[in-house]
Amino acid sequence: MIINSFSADGYKNLSDVSIAPHEKMNIFCGDNAQGKTNLIEAVWLMTGCRSFRGTRDRDFIGFDKDKADIRLDFTDSFRDQQIAFSVKKSNVREKLITLNGVKIPLLSRLFGSLKCVVFTPEDLFIAKGSPDNRRSFIDLSASQLKKSFVYALNKYDNLLGQRNALIKEIAFGSGHRIDELDVWDVQLAKTGAYISVIRDTYCNNLNIYTDSLYNKITDGKEKMQLYYQSTIYRKLEGRTDHEGELAEIYYSKLKNHVNDDLRAGYTLHGVHRDDVIATINGLSAREFGSQGQQRSTVLAMKLAQAKIIRDQTGDAPVMLLDDVLSELDTARQRFILENIDDMQVFITCCDSRVLGDVKGKIFRVSGGKILEG
Repeated sequence: MIINSFSADGYKNLSDVSIAPHEKMNIFCGDNAQGKTNLIEAVWLMTGCRSFRGTRDRDFIGFDKDKADIRLDFTDSFRDQQIAFSVKKSNVREKLITLNGVKIPLLSRLFGSLKCVVFTPEDLFIAKGSPDNRRSFIDLSASQLKKSFVYALNKYDNLLGQRNALIKEIAFGSGHRIDELDVWDVQLAKTGAYISVIRDTYCNNLNIYTDSLYNKITDGKEKMQLYYQSTIYRKLEGRTDHEGELAEIYYSKLKNHVNDDLRAGYTLHGVHRDDVIATINGLSAREFGSQGQQRSTVLAMKLAQAKIIRDQTGDAPVMLLDDVLSELDTARQRFILENIDDMQVFITCCDSRVLGDVKGKIFRVSGGKILEG
């Protein structure tokens, strides 16, 4: 997958940007607060994903601009494609989005067309942060391979919200009966079992790649293992019968712990409480890993995510590395570059000299302007 051209005007501080990226390495250099991350974020939005910075729609548009425009042309293994995005400050809810000239209603409908893997310093929290960080990583990664998974996740969130609302009403003596939860339990069980199977399958696959990558990072001195930790199932072991016994087990778990849920005021068990465990030499990377080991863990997971997309879809994703190299030592920097040499890469940094002698294009970023050379 190759981005052939990118243009943006009015997206945050980006102004009259028009570039033709190199098919391999693209280095964007400049001081802080000049627009480097805005560029990476704009590209990422064209994948149909939410901003990795949590930017709200009304903040897409620069202070001195009336609208924001983004256009991106790319080539996958089948054809050339074009994405165009425009939003006006006067009505940020109404966006003009087209894919290959066809208007689509939501940015999320772009998901699955342009595949990218983004790596930011905040991603280090995948290893050392809360389970939510790891669930989000797995869910996004699995969704890039199975678009229908997104609908299952959204459905589960809606069902869970309904169940939790009813739990609170019952707990406060609103007159609702416990057996009214059953309508939500049945649906949660079916959807939750499906999500559990997809996550477990992806984690098992991810583990194969991270095992090899981490072994290379540490020259075989340490062994990393990943596994999916469910609050419903003791072991999934590759099971796929989410419409059969797995759904029944999930349903039973909800029913058996309903009194605990009423005391807590929310649903205590389910895929919304699950985790992905990374171990190094048998010990939890989150609890016992050094900072270096945690960084290597995330590095292996991100590179594995990219390689899985490449191997399963036939299209290598575009790698977006936002100020990541400055967080890593020389050995880990070199390891990243060696393992993404078959992909198109966008790297932001303050000084291109940290990358050494690499083939590609260097762009200078200053005041929202981006110039080659």
